Amino acid sequence: MRPTELDPFFAPVTTLPGIGPKLASLFDTLTGRAPEPARLIDLLLHLPIDLVDRALSPSIVAAPTEGIVTLKVTVEAHKPAPPGRASAPHRVIVGDETGDVTLVFFRLPKAQLEQMLPLGATRVISGKMELFDGMRQMVHPDRILPPAKFEESETLEPLYPLTEGLTHRRVNLAAASALERLRALPEWQDASLLARQKWPGFVEALADLHRPQDKADFGAESVAYRRLAYDELLAGQLALQLVRAEQRGPRGRALVGDGRLRAKILAALPFTPTGAQTRALGEIEKDLAAPERMLRLLQGDVGAGKTLVALLAMAIAVEAGAQAAMMAPTDILARQHFLRIAPLAEAAGMRVGLLTGRAGAAERNGMLDKLAAGEIDIAIGTHALFQDSVVFKNLALAVVDEQHRFGVEQRLALARKGDLVDLLVMTATPIPRTLVLSYFGDLDVSVLDEKPPGRKPVDTRLVNQERIGEIVAGIGRAITTGARVYWVCPLVGESEKLDLAAAEERFADLDKHFPGKVGLVHGKMAGAEKDAAIRRFAAGEIAILVATTVIEVGMDVPEASIMVIEEAQRFGLAQLHQLRGRVGRGAEKSNAILLYRGPLSETARARLEILRQSEDGFRIAEEDLRLRGEGDVLGTRQSGMPGFRIARLDLHQDLLKMARDDAVLAMSRDADLVSPRGKALRMLLYLFGRDEAIRLMKAG
Repeated sequence: MRPTELDPFFAPVTTLPGIGPKLASLFDTLTGRAPEPARLIDLLLHLPIDLVDRALSPSIVAAPTEGIVTLKVTVEAHKPAPPGRASAPHRVIVGDETGDVTLVFFRLPKAQLEQMLPLGATRVISGKMELFDGMRQMVHPDRILPPAKFEESETLEPLYPLTEGLTHRRVNLAAASALERLRALPEWQDASLLARQKWPGFVEALADLHRPQDKADFGAESVAYRRLAYDELLAGQLALQLVRAEQRGPRGRALVGDGRLRAKILAALPFTPTGAQTRALGEIEKDLAAPERMLRLLQGDVGAGKTLVALLAMAIAVEAGAQAAMMAPTDILARQHFLRIAPLAEAAGMRVGLLTGRAGAAERNGMLDKLAAGEIDIAIGTHALFQDSVVFKNLALAVVDEQHRFGVEQRLALARKGDLVDLLVMTATPIPRTLVLSYFGDLDVSVLDEKPPGRKPVDTRLVNQERIGEIVAGIGRAITTGARVYWVCPLVGESEKLDLAAAEERFADLDKHFPGKVGLVHGKMAGAEKDAAIRRFAAGEIAILVATTVIEVGMDVPEASIMVIEEAQRFGLAQLHQLRGRVGRGAEKSNAILLYRGPLSETARARLEILRQSEDGFRIAEEDLRLRGEGDVLGTRQSGMPGFRIARLDLHQDLLKMARDDAVLAMSRDADLVSPRGKALRMLLYLFGRDEAIRLMKAG
């Protein structure tokens, strides 16, 4: 039950004066709550992003001639629009002893303007000043007030991210009304931390940002903003610690293998595992042998060899007499894993099965029977693996690939398929350290930071889209020597339909140049069609595979040596790096061509240059975070993972480390959050919406 002290924070915005159903729906959209109703806490955590200073200028002549200006003036003359010319403006001349300004109004009734600005009256006006024919003018001033109503204390006006139909002033008035209804809450932050950082209380910090009295009160580096950013980070870290405690809570079971299956797998390999692979496997082996459940993230750069580590980990479970499962986010990736893993596993005497949503009824039922009977040692599949009808005889290890594409709920669902299942989650997207802490703080981390021997560097070039004819001609020459080419089509926008149209258009164009040698793969194709195109490409029956980003992960065709990415400036750096990782896997020298549509901005060119200069996925990911923010780097915009509303990881990394340490300490002292501080921390979790994740976790 939510504490009653929080009720005012969770009251709907419709309880505020002047907000009826029409405005309420706009606030629902603004705060990201639609179709749920916005609450006061949602409104108050929608922080302003800039300030307009409406401080009074001493005189007209001393005021700047552009930008927002506030003046105390006398109304000197009205120049209404001529009769019959409704579209012409009504001009009002106002001045002081140093000069004058023309106020310009379109389509406002003459009587209304004369009432607002009576001749000879003194008014305070504020708006955007500009020069027109050498004269100062202000079109539709933002404020026209009698001097008595102008308060010097309210000259700093916050500006907000808006939705159509709402103004900055309307949002600010609503926030001010909301603040009046709140009272101070029990403090959840440590008193010495507050004193050291000079942080205000939670409600006071909100007031400082929505009603700033001084420019120093404002901005992401201000004490008020940092206080709220820390609150949000602490709520996130505390939720992750609670998830970890719940997951680890029941004692696990020790999985200790005798090494016989791993020895056979290693003997079948044409290479020796890297030091990083050996180190990661050692960490996993230690986790599996411990009585607590394993919760580990395995992250590695493109081609670092995560699949082999996962297979050897699953072999430990099978050696210990149990089953293992590997879940991938797409059918293509699940099948790629199956094709890679099955030969090695079967050479070691393990039985491997594949289960995806595309399996026919007979195939699916046969697989389900074998899983339940324990006749499958390793199951590989998509989300089909955690459906209710899937029953394992003895699942002990769940491996989840491309973890950030699954919600927490899906990852927990697979872990619930057995008794005290150990969990290994993997990602081929190098994740910056700050994001690992933010999103995967419930997991221990192993990093594969070496590439297997034989992986050749990829020559990466930036080429203007205008030279596409030369690229097509070059590809024509390359495929005559047996080269194979990926051609990735642009992200057109939010619409998958438009992305698909771009891919079909490029396929048609290339097919004219190279008839019968071009294939097409996109997310909307039937599974069998997709498989057929990939199979033909892998077999060399077609030389060019035109694709959307569906090939970003999992495609493994060593003979592919050329990657063309159209309109590369539209992609994130981490995604470009992933796509580039599809080549450079075989003996041939490989090339990546980043086609861009000019002119590129300085920032866009700098982004693409990083790709040209570096193949270090971790460095590229850090740059991507700096340039685009955590939501895009992790794909959280698409996956529904919680992003941050306030904290900015480019500015608040110091706070994240503090929040992590604080959450661990709080849980070690009061795991059930029942002490006075623990109860206050529960309020923090509710305020930042982390109660839902905890409820979900506890339900499991």
